[in-house]
Amino acid sequence: MTTQSGETQGASAGGGGTAPMVHRVADPGPLGLAAFAMTTFALSIGNTNVWGPGAKAALALALVYGGGAQLLAGMWEFVRKNTFGALAFSSFGAFWIAYYVFVKFIAPGVKASDLPVAVGVFLLGWAIFTAYMTVASFRVSGAVVAVFVLLTITFVLLTIGAFQSNVDLTKAGGWVGLATAAAAWYASFAGVVNETFKKSLIPTLPLAPR
Repeated sequence: MTTQSGETQGASAGGGGTAPMVHRVADPGPLGLAAFAMTTFALSIGNTNVWGPGAKAALALALVYGGGAQLLAGMWEFVRKNTFGALAFSSFGAFWIAYYVFVKFIAPGVKASDLPVAVGVFLLGWAIFTAYMTVASFRVSGAVVAVFVLLTITFVLLTIGAFQSNVDLTKAGGWVGLATAAAAWYASFAGVVNETFKKSLIPTLPLAPR
């Protein structure tokens, strides 16, 4: 029988209880978080202008790792019946693919005077999405909350910076983006270490009731 959490349960040896839950797929969370973290890191390095060409690396990562791998992670979360993980990873995987398409194919055809609005509208939609996902993250873990709070701030700064063509705000968004990447890497690290060692070695501060 498949439970609401995407697990398979069977009768215990005594027949009066249930056997331990067994997932049909491994936890895709660490993969999705790592893919998001690395791509966000590269783009944020570019936005801070510390290493401007970092944005070029982000473009490649956006299509393959941040986009493709993260989208797959979202699909696997659907299998596990994890609505939050499925929506988050699928959406941000699509975000990075859309970013690649926008930079490679759309932006070059947009008039320079119209580009700030085009970029701003693109980012604004993601700021709204991330903001309401932040509310849901408070039922996941402290580590995930940190990622979504920082990401919301990042999108807000980048959105305003785009609409106003304000380089300083874009740089600020880049710095908060680096903090977002660090938080996502931490959550990915905790997920893979705790799963591999079969014990909670790296704290994530779970918030959902047990």
